[in-house]
Amino acid sequence: MSPRRVVVLGATGSIGQSARRVARSIPGRMEIVGLSAHANSAGLAEASREFPRARAWQSNGPDGADRLIELATLPEADLVLVSIVGTAGLAPALAAIEAGKDIAVASKEILVLAGEIVMSAARRKGVRVLPIDSEHNAIFQCLEGRDPAHVRRLILTCSGGPFRRTPAGELAAVTPEMALRHPTWSMGRKITIDSATLFNKALEMIEARWLFDVGMDRVEVIIHPQSIIHSIVEFVDGSQLAQLSRSDMGFPIQYAVTYPDRVAGSLQPLDLAALGRLEFEAPREDVFPALRLAREAGTIGGTLPAVLNAANEIAVEAFLAGRIPFPRIWETVGAVMQAHAVTAHPDLESLLAADAWARRHAADAITR
Repeated sequence: MSPRRVVVLGATGSIGQSARRVARSIPGRMEIVGLSAHANSAGLAEASREFPRARAWQSNGPDGADRLIELATLPEADLVLVSIVGTAGLAPALAAIEAGKDIAVASKEILVLAGEIVMSAARRKGVRVLPIDSEHNAIFQCLEGRDPAHVRRLILTCSGGPFRRTPAGELAAVTPEMALRHPTWSMGRKITIDSATLFNKALEMIEARWLFDVGMDRVEVIIHPQSIIHSIVEFVDGSQLAQLSRSDMGFPIQYAVTYPDRVAGSLQPLDLAALGRLEFEAPREDVFPALRLAREAGTIGGTLPAVLNAANEIAVEAFLAGRIPFPRIWETVGAVMQAHAVTAHPDLESLLAADAWARRHAADAITR
């Protein structure tokens, strides 16, 4: 079998580095034919030396958006892995779909901002949208070959972040340095803060709604500090299936690349006896309201999920810059959502306009 030819958008970030590691591990099944980075020229040069046959472009110049689309539509590519932080991955993802490429999604904003548009385009073109987030990839594996009508709940697991047991009254004293100390995963700064506020899981709830075509009332979250069970599917008969693996993004990336096959590589299996125990607890939605805000945004739909996502990005930037205290992140998001006039079934132009409005409104609220 010939290797799957993959374009990695965001090749120098944590997901991109994991994708490169997988490609080194299974060269007979994965060939990287395209690489992009935003501003990390040294990292892109290193990736280019590692995969000299791949086209490699930076996207921080005036023609960066066009270069991403050109990479996403390379004739030789089979799969485009989108791991660009923020909304910059949306245009190349849609371009890849229109070019008949499968896409592997690691950028939450693509489905949170435009899930209805992306999934509709994928159905029309007959291409797959393969999840890279460990939680959604776990659900994808548990659902394989099963009738969606038999599903009662999708249960996303959550590490709980560094403050899962911190008293609510102490959260105002949280500093960016404290919030960036994630107990399980090594990730970028923005996604690490999102994990601390539970907005990372909030965005994943909305993603799951679109990826698996379920209502928000059937998407739930449970805290699992060990991050070994990556998600659970509960069926109508009460049975539950879970996917387990070590906390290594190589697992979902490799499965997306080799799907529907499973192949041997360098990934290390679990030693359950050494692990000893797995713990679970309910999230404190009264202390961390991100999950409630996501349920509201995903249920109402339209432009509201885009507003939630954009307001959160602005609030996280302000927190990291030391301009607002930690709880003001979710307070800002809630206030911007409340002020927004929702447009139902928006087109892409309306979504981008809502995104821009939310960023301005959040920035103004923070300044005030």
